[in-house]
Parts: sequence; structure tokens; C-alpha cells
Amino acid sequence: MHIETMEIGDTIVRVSGAGSPLVFVHGFTTTAEFWRDQVEAFSSRYRVIRINLPGHGDSPRPEGRSYTIPAFANDILEVYRALDIDDAILVGLSLGGTVAQSFALSHPERVRALVLVGATPHGLGEDVNVDNVLKAIDELGVVQASQNVIERSFGGAASRELVEFAKLEVAQTPAFVAREAIASLNASDSRARLRDIGVPTLVVVGNEDIITPPGESVILSEGIPGSRLEIIPDAGHFPMLEQSQAFNHVLKDFLDACDSRLSYVGGEGLSRQAV
Repeated sequence: MHIETMEIGDTIVRVSGAGSPLVFVHGFTTTAEFWRDQVEAFSSRYRVIRINLPGHGDSPRPEGRSYTIPAFANDILEVYRALDIDDAILVGLSLGGTVAQSFALSHPERVRALVLVGATPHGLGEDVNVDNVLKAIDELGVVQASQNVIERSFGGAASRELVEFAKLEVAQTPAFVAREAIASLNASDSRARLRDIGVPTLVVVGNEDIITPPGESVILSEGIPGSRLEIIPDAGHFPMLEQSQAFNHVLKDFLDACDSRLSYVGGEGLSRQAV
């Protein structure tokens, strides 16, 4: 399968397939490769766009810019504009889920549907307290600190090979990026505005997730009108990797339902109408 890689602003973006845009945003210190098992599954029907956030993976990491939730939301908007995307289905993991919420609230006309994976409406779960993360970066270095989080992020069924893959990916994020991003994530709070998210929304979490525990996803689902909650068995913080078939089935079912709810009004563009 052909995957086109391009640099847009401070992001590296990987694009495959054709059709309606399906945009994936990864989490804290992770990379676009955490969505690798969704590429083939969805590229036959969608234009799959995996955004590698600035400072993560092989994306640029200039020291003069911001690595906060609002800045990352602006990076997504820049990608939309560069790729001529009017609106898209936006999928966010963990920190990427917080970025996706911010984007959906700031640019509702740009989001056709929203998928929040291992996400919260406020900060992270108690196991990844921001003070503990910053202390670990200071004492152990950012690579070891990030890899220690990875060790706790997977469920019991995850293979050692998968864990080692993830540890290599997170080792690419420098300390100054990680520190600013985790502080911004900790400060983010969408709880009072969840009711303003008016697009079809899917909330997904692994039943063994201790980074963003399932209770956080319940809060998201209860706060977003009409949203759907799916708990993936035998998965931790990365259900799209740990149980990719189950995750892809849930996502495909949601996208099928969205397609049945979206109606096109001739000459008036896209109209979101629940049926």
C-alpha cells in the first residue's frame, strides 16, 4: 500500500487511501505509528491521515514554538488547510484525545465525527500524575521516564515485542517537548463544555487501562450528548495496537452508523442530521 509522507509546518503527516478524510492523532510521547494497524483496515474506504505531532517521532522540534494542547490543535488546522480538508472524522488517543476535544470545540464545522481513545476530560489518571512524570524526567531522563510509562500502559495480553516497539517510539520525544506537553495536558479541562460537542462521538477504552482508567471514559461518554462508549476487553491504554481487530471492528461499526446519519443536501453542502 502506498503511503505518502509529507511535512506540513512542524508536523510529519502520513497519508494513504482515498475517500472521506479520517484523521488520527497520537498521544503523549507516542507517534503516528501507534495507528499502524488501522492503515490497511481503513485506507480502502477513507483517506487515512496520520498526524505526527511536533516534537514527536520524526517531526520537527524547534525550541521556539509551543508544545501545548492549543498549539497542537492549531497544527491540526494547518494540516486541514494544507490538504484541503473541509471536515473530517477526527480520532485522538490520550493526549491526542484532549487535542481532538479542543479542536472539536474550537472548530465544530471541521469535525464530522469524533473518536476519543483512552482519553479523559481532565488531565490523566492518577497513575500518571504530572508531578510524578516531571520528577521522573528530572531524575531518570526523558527516555527512561517515558519508557517506564509505556511498561505500565499495556494490558496483560500484550506481547513483549509490542511493548518494545512502543518503547522505541517514545524514546524520540525530547525532554523540553515532553515537559510542556504533560503540563498542558494536566491543565486541560473540558468537563464544563462536553455538552457543546454536537457531532457523533465514539469513546473507546481498554478494560485494563490504568493510564486513563475506564471511569474517565464514562465521564466523557456521559458528558457528550448521544455519545457511544465501547470498552475493549484484554487491552490497556493502546487498544488499537493490543486488540487491533476488536478495535477496528468497533471503529468500522461506528463509521458505518455515522454514514447512515449524515445526509447530503443538494447545493447546500453537508448537513448533519440524526435519523
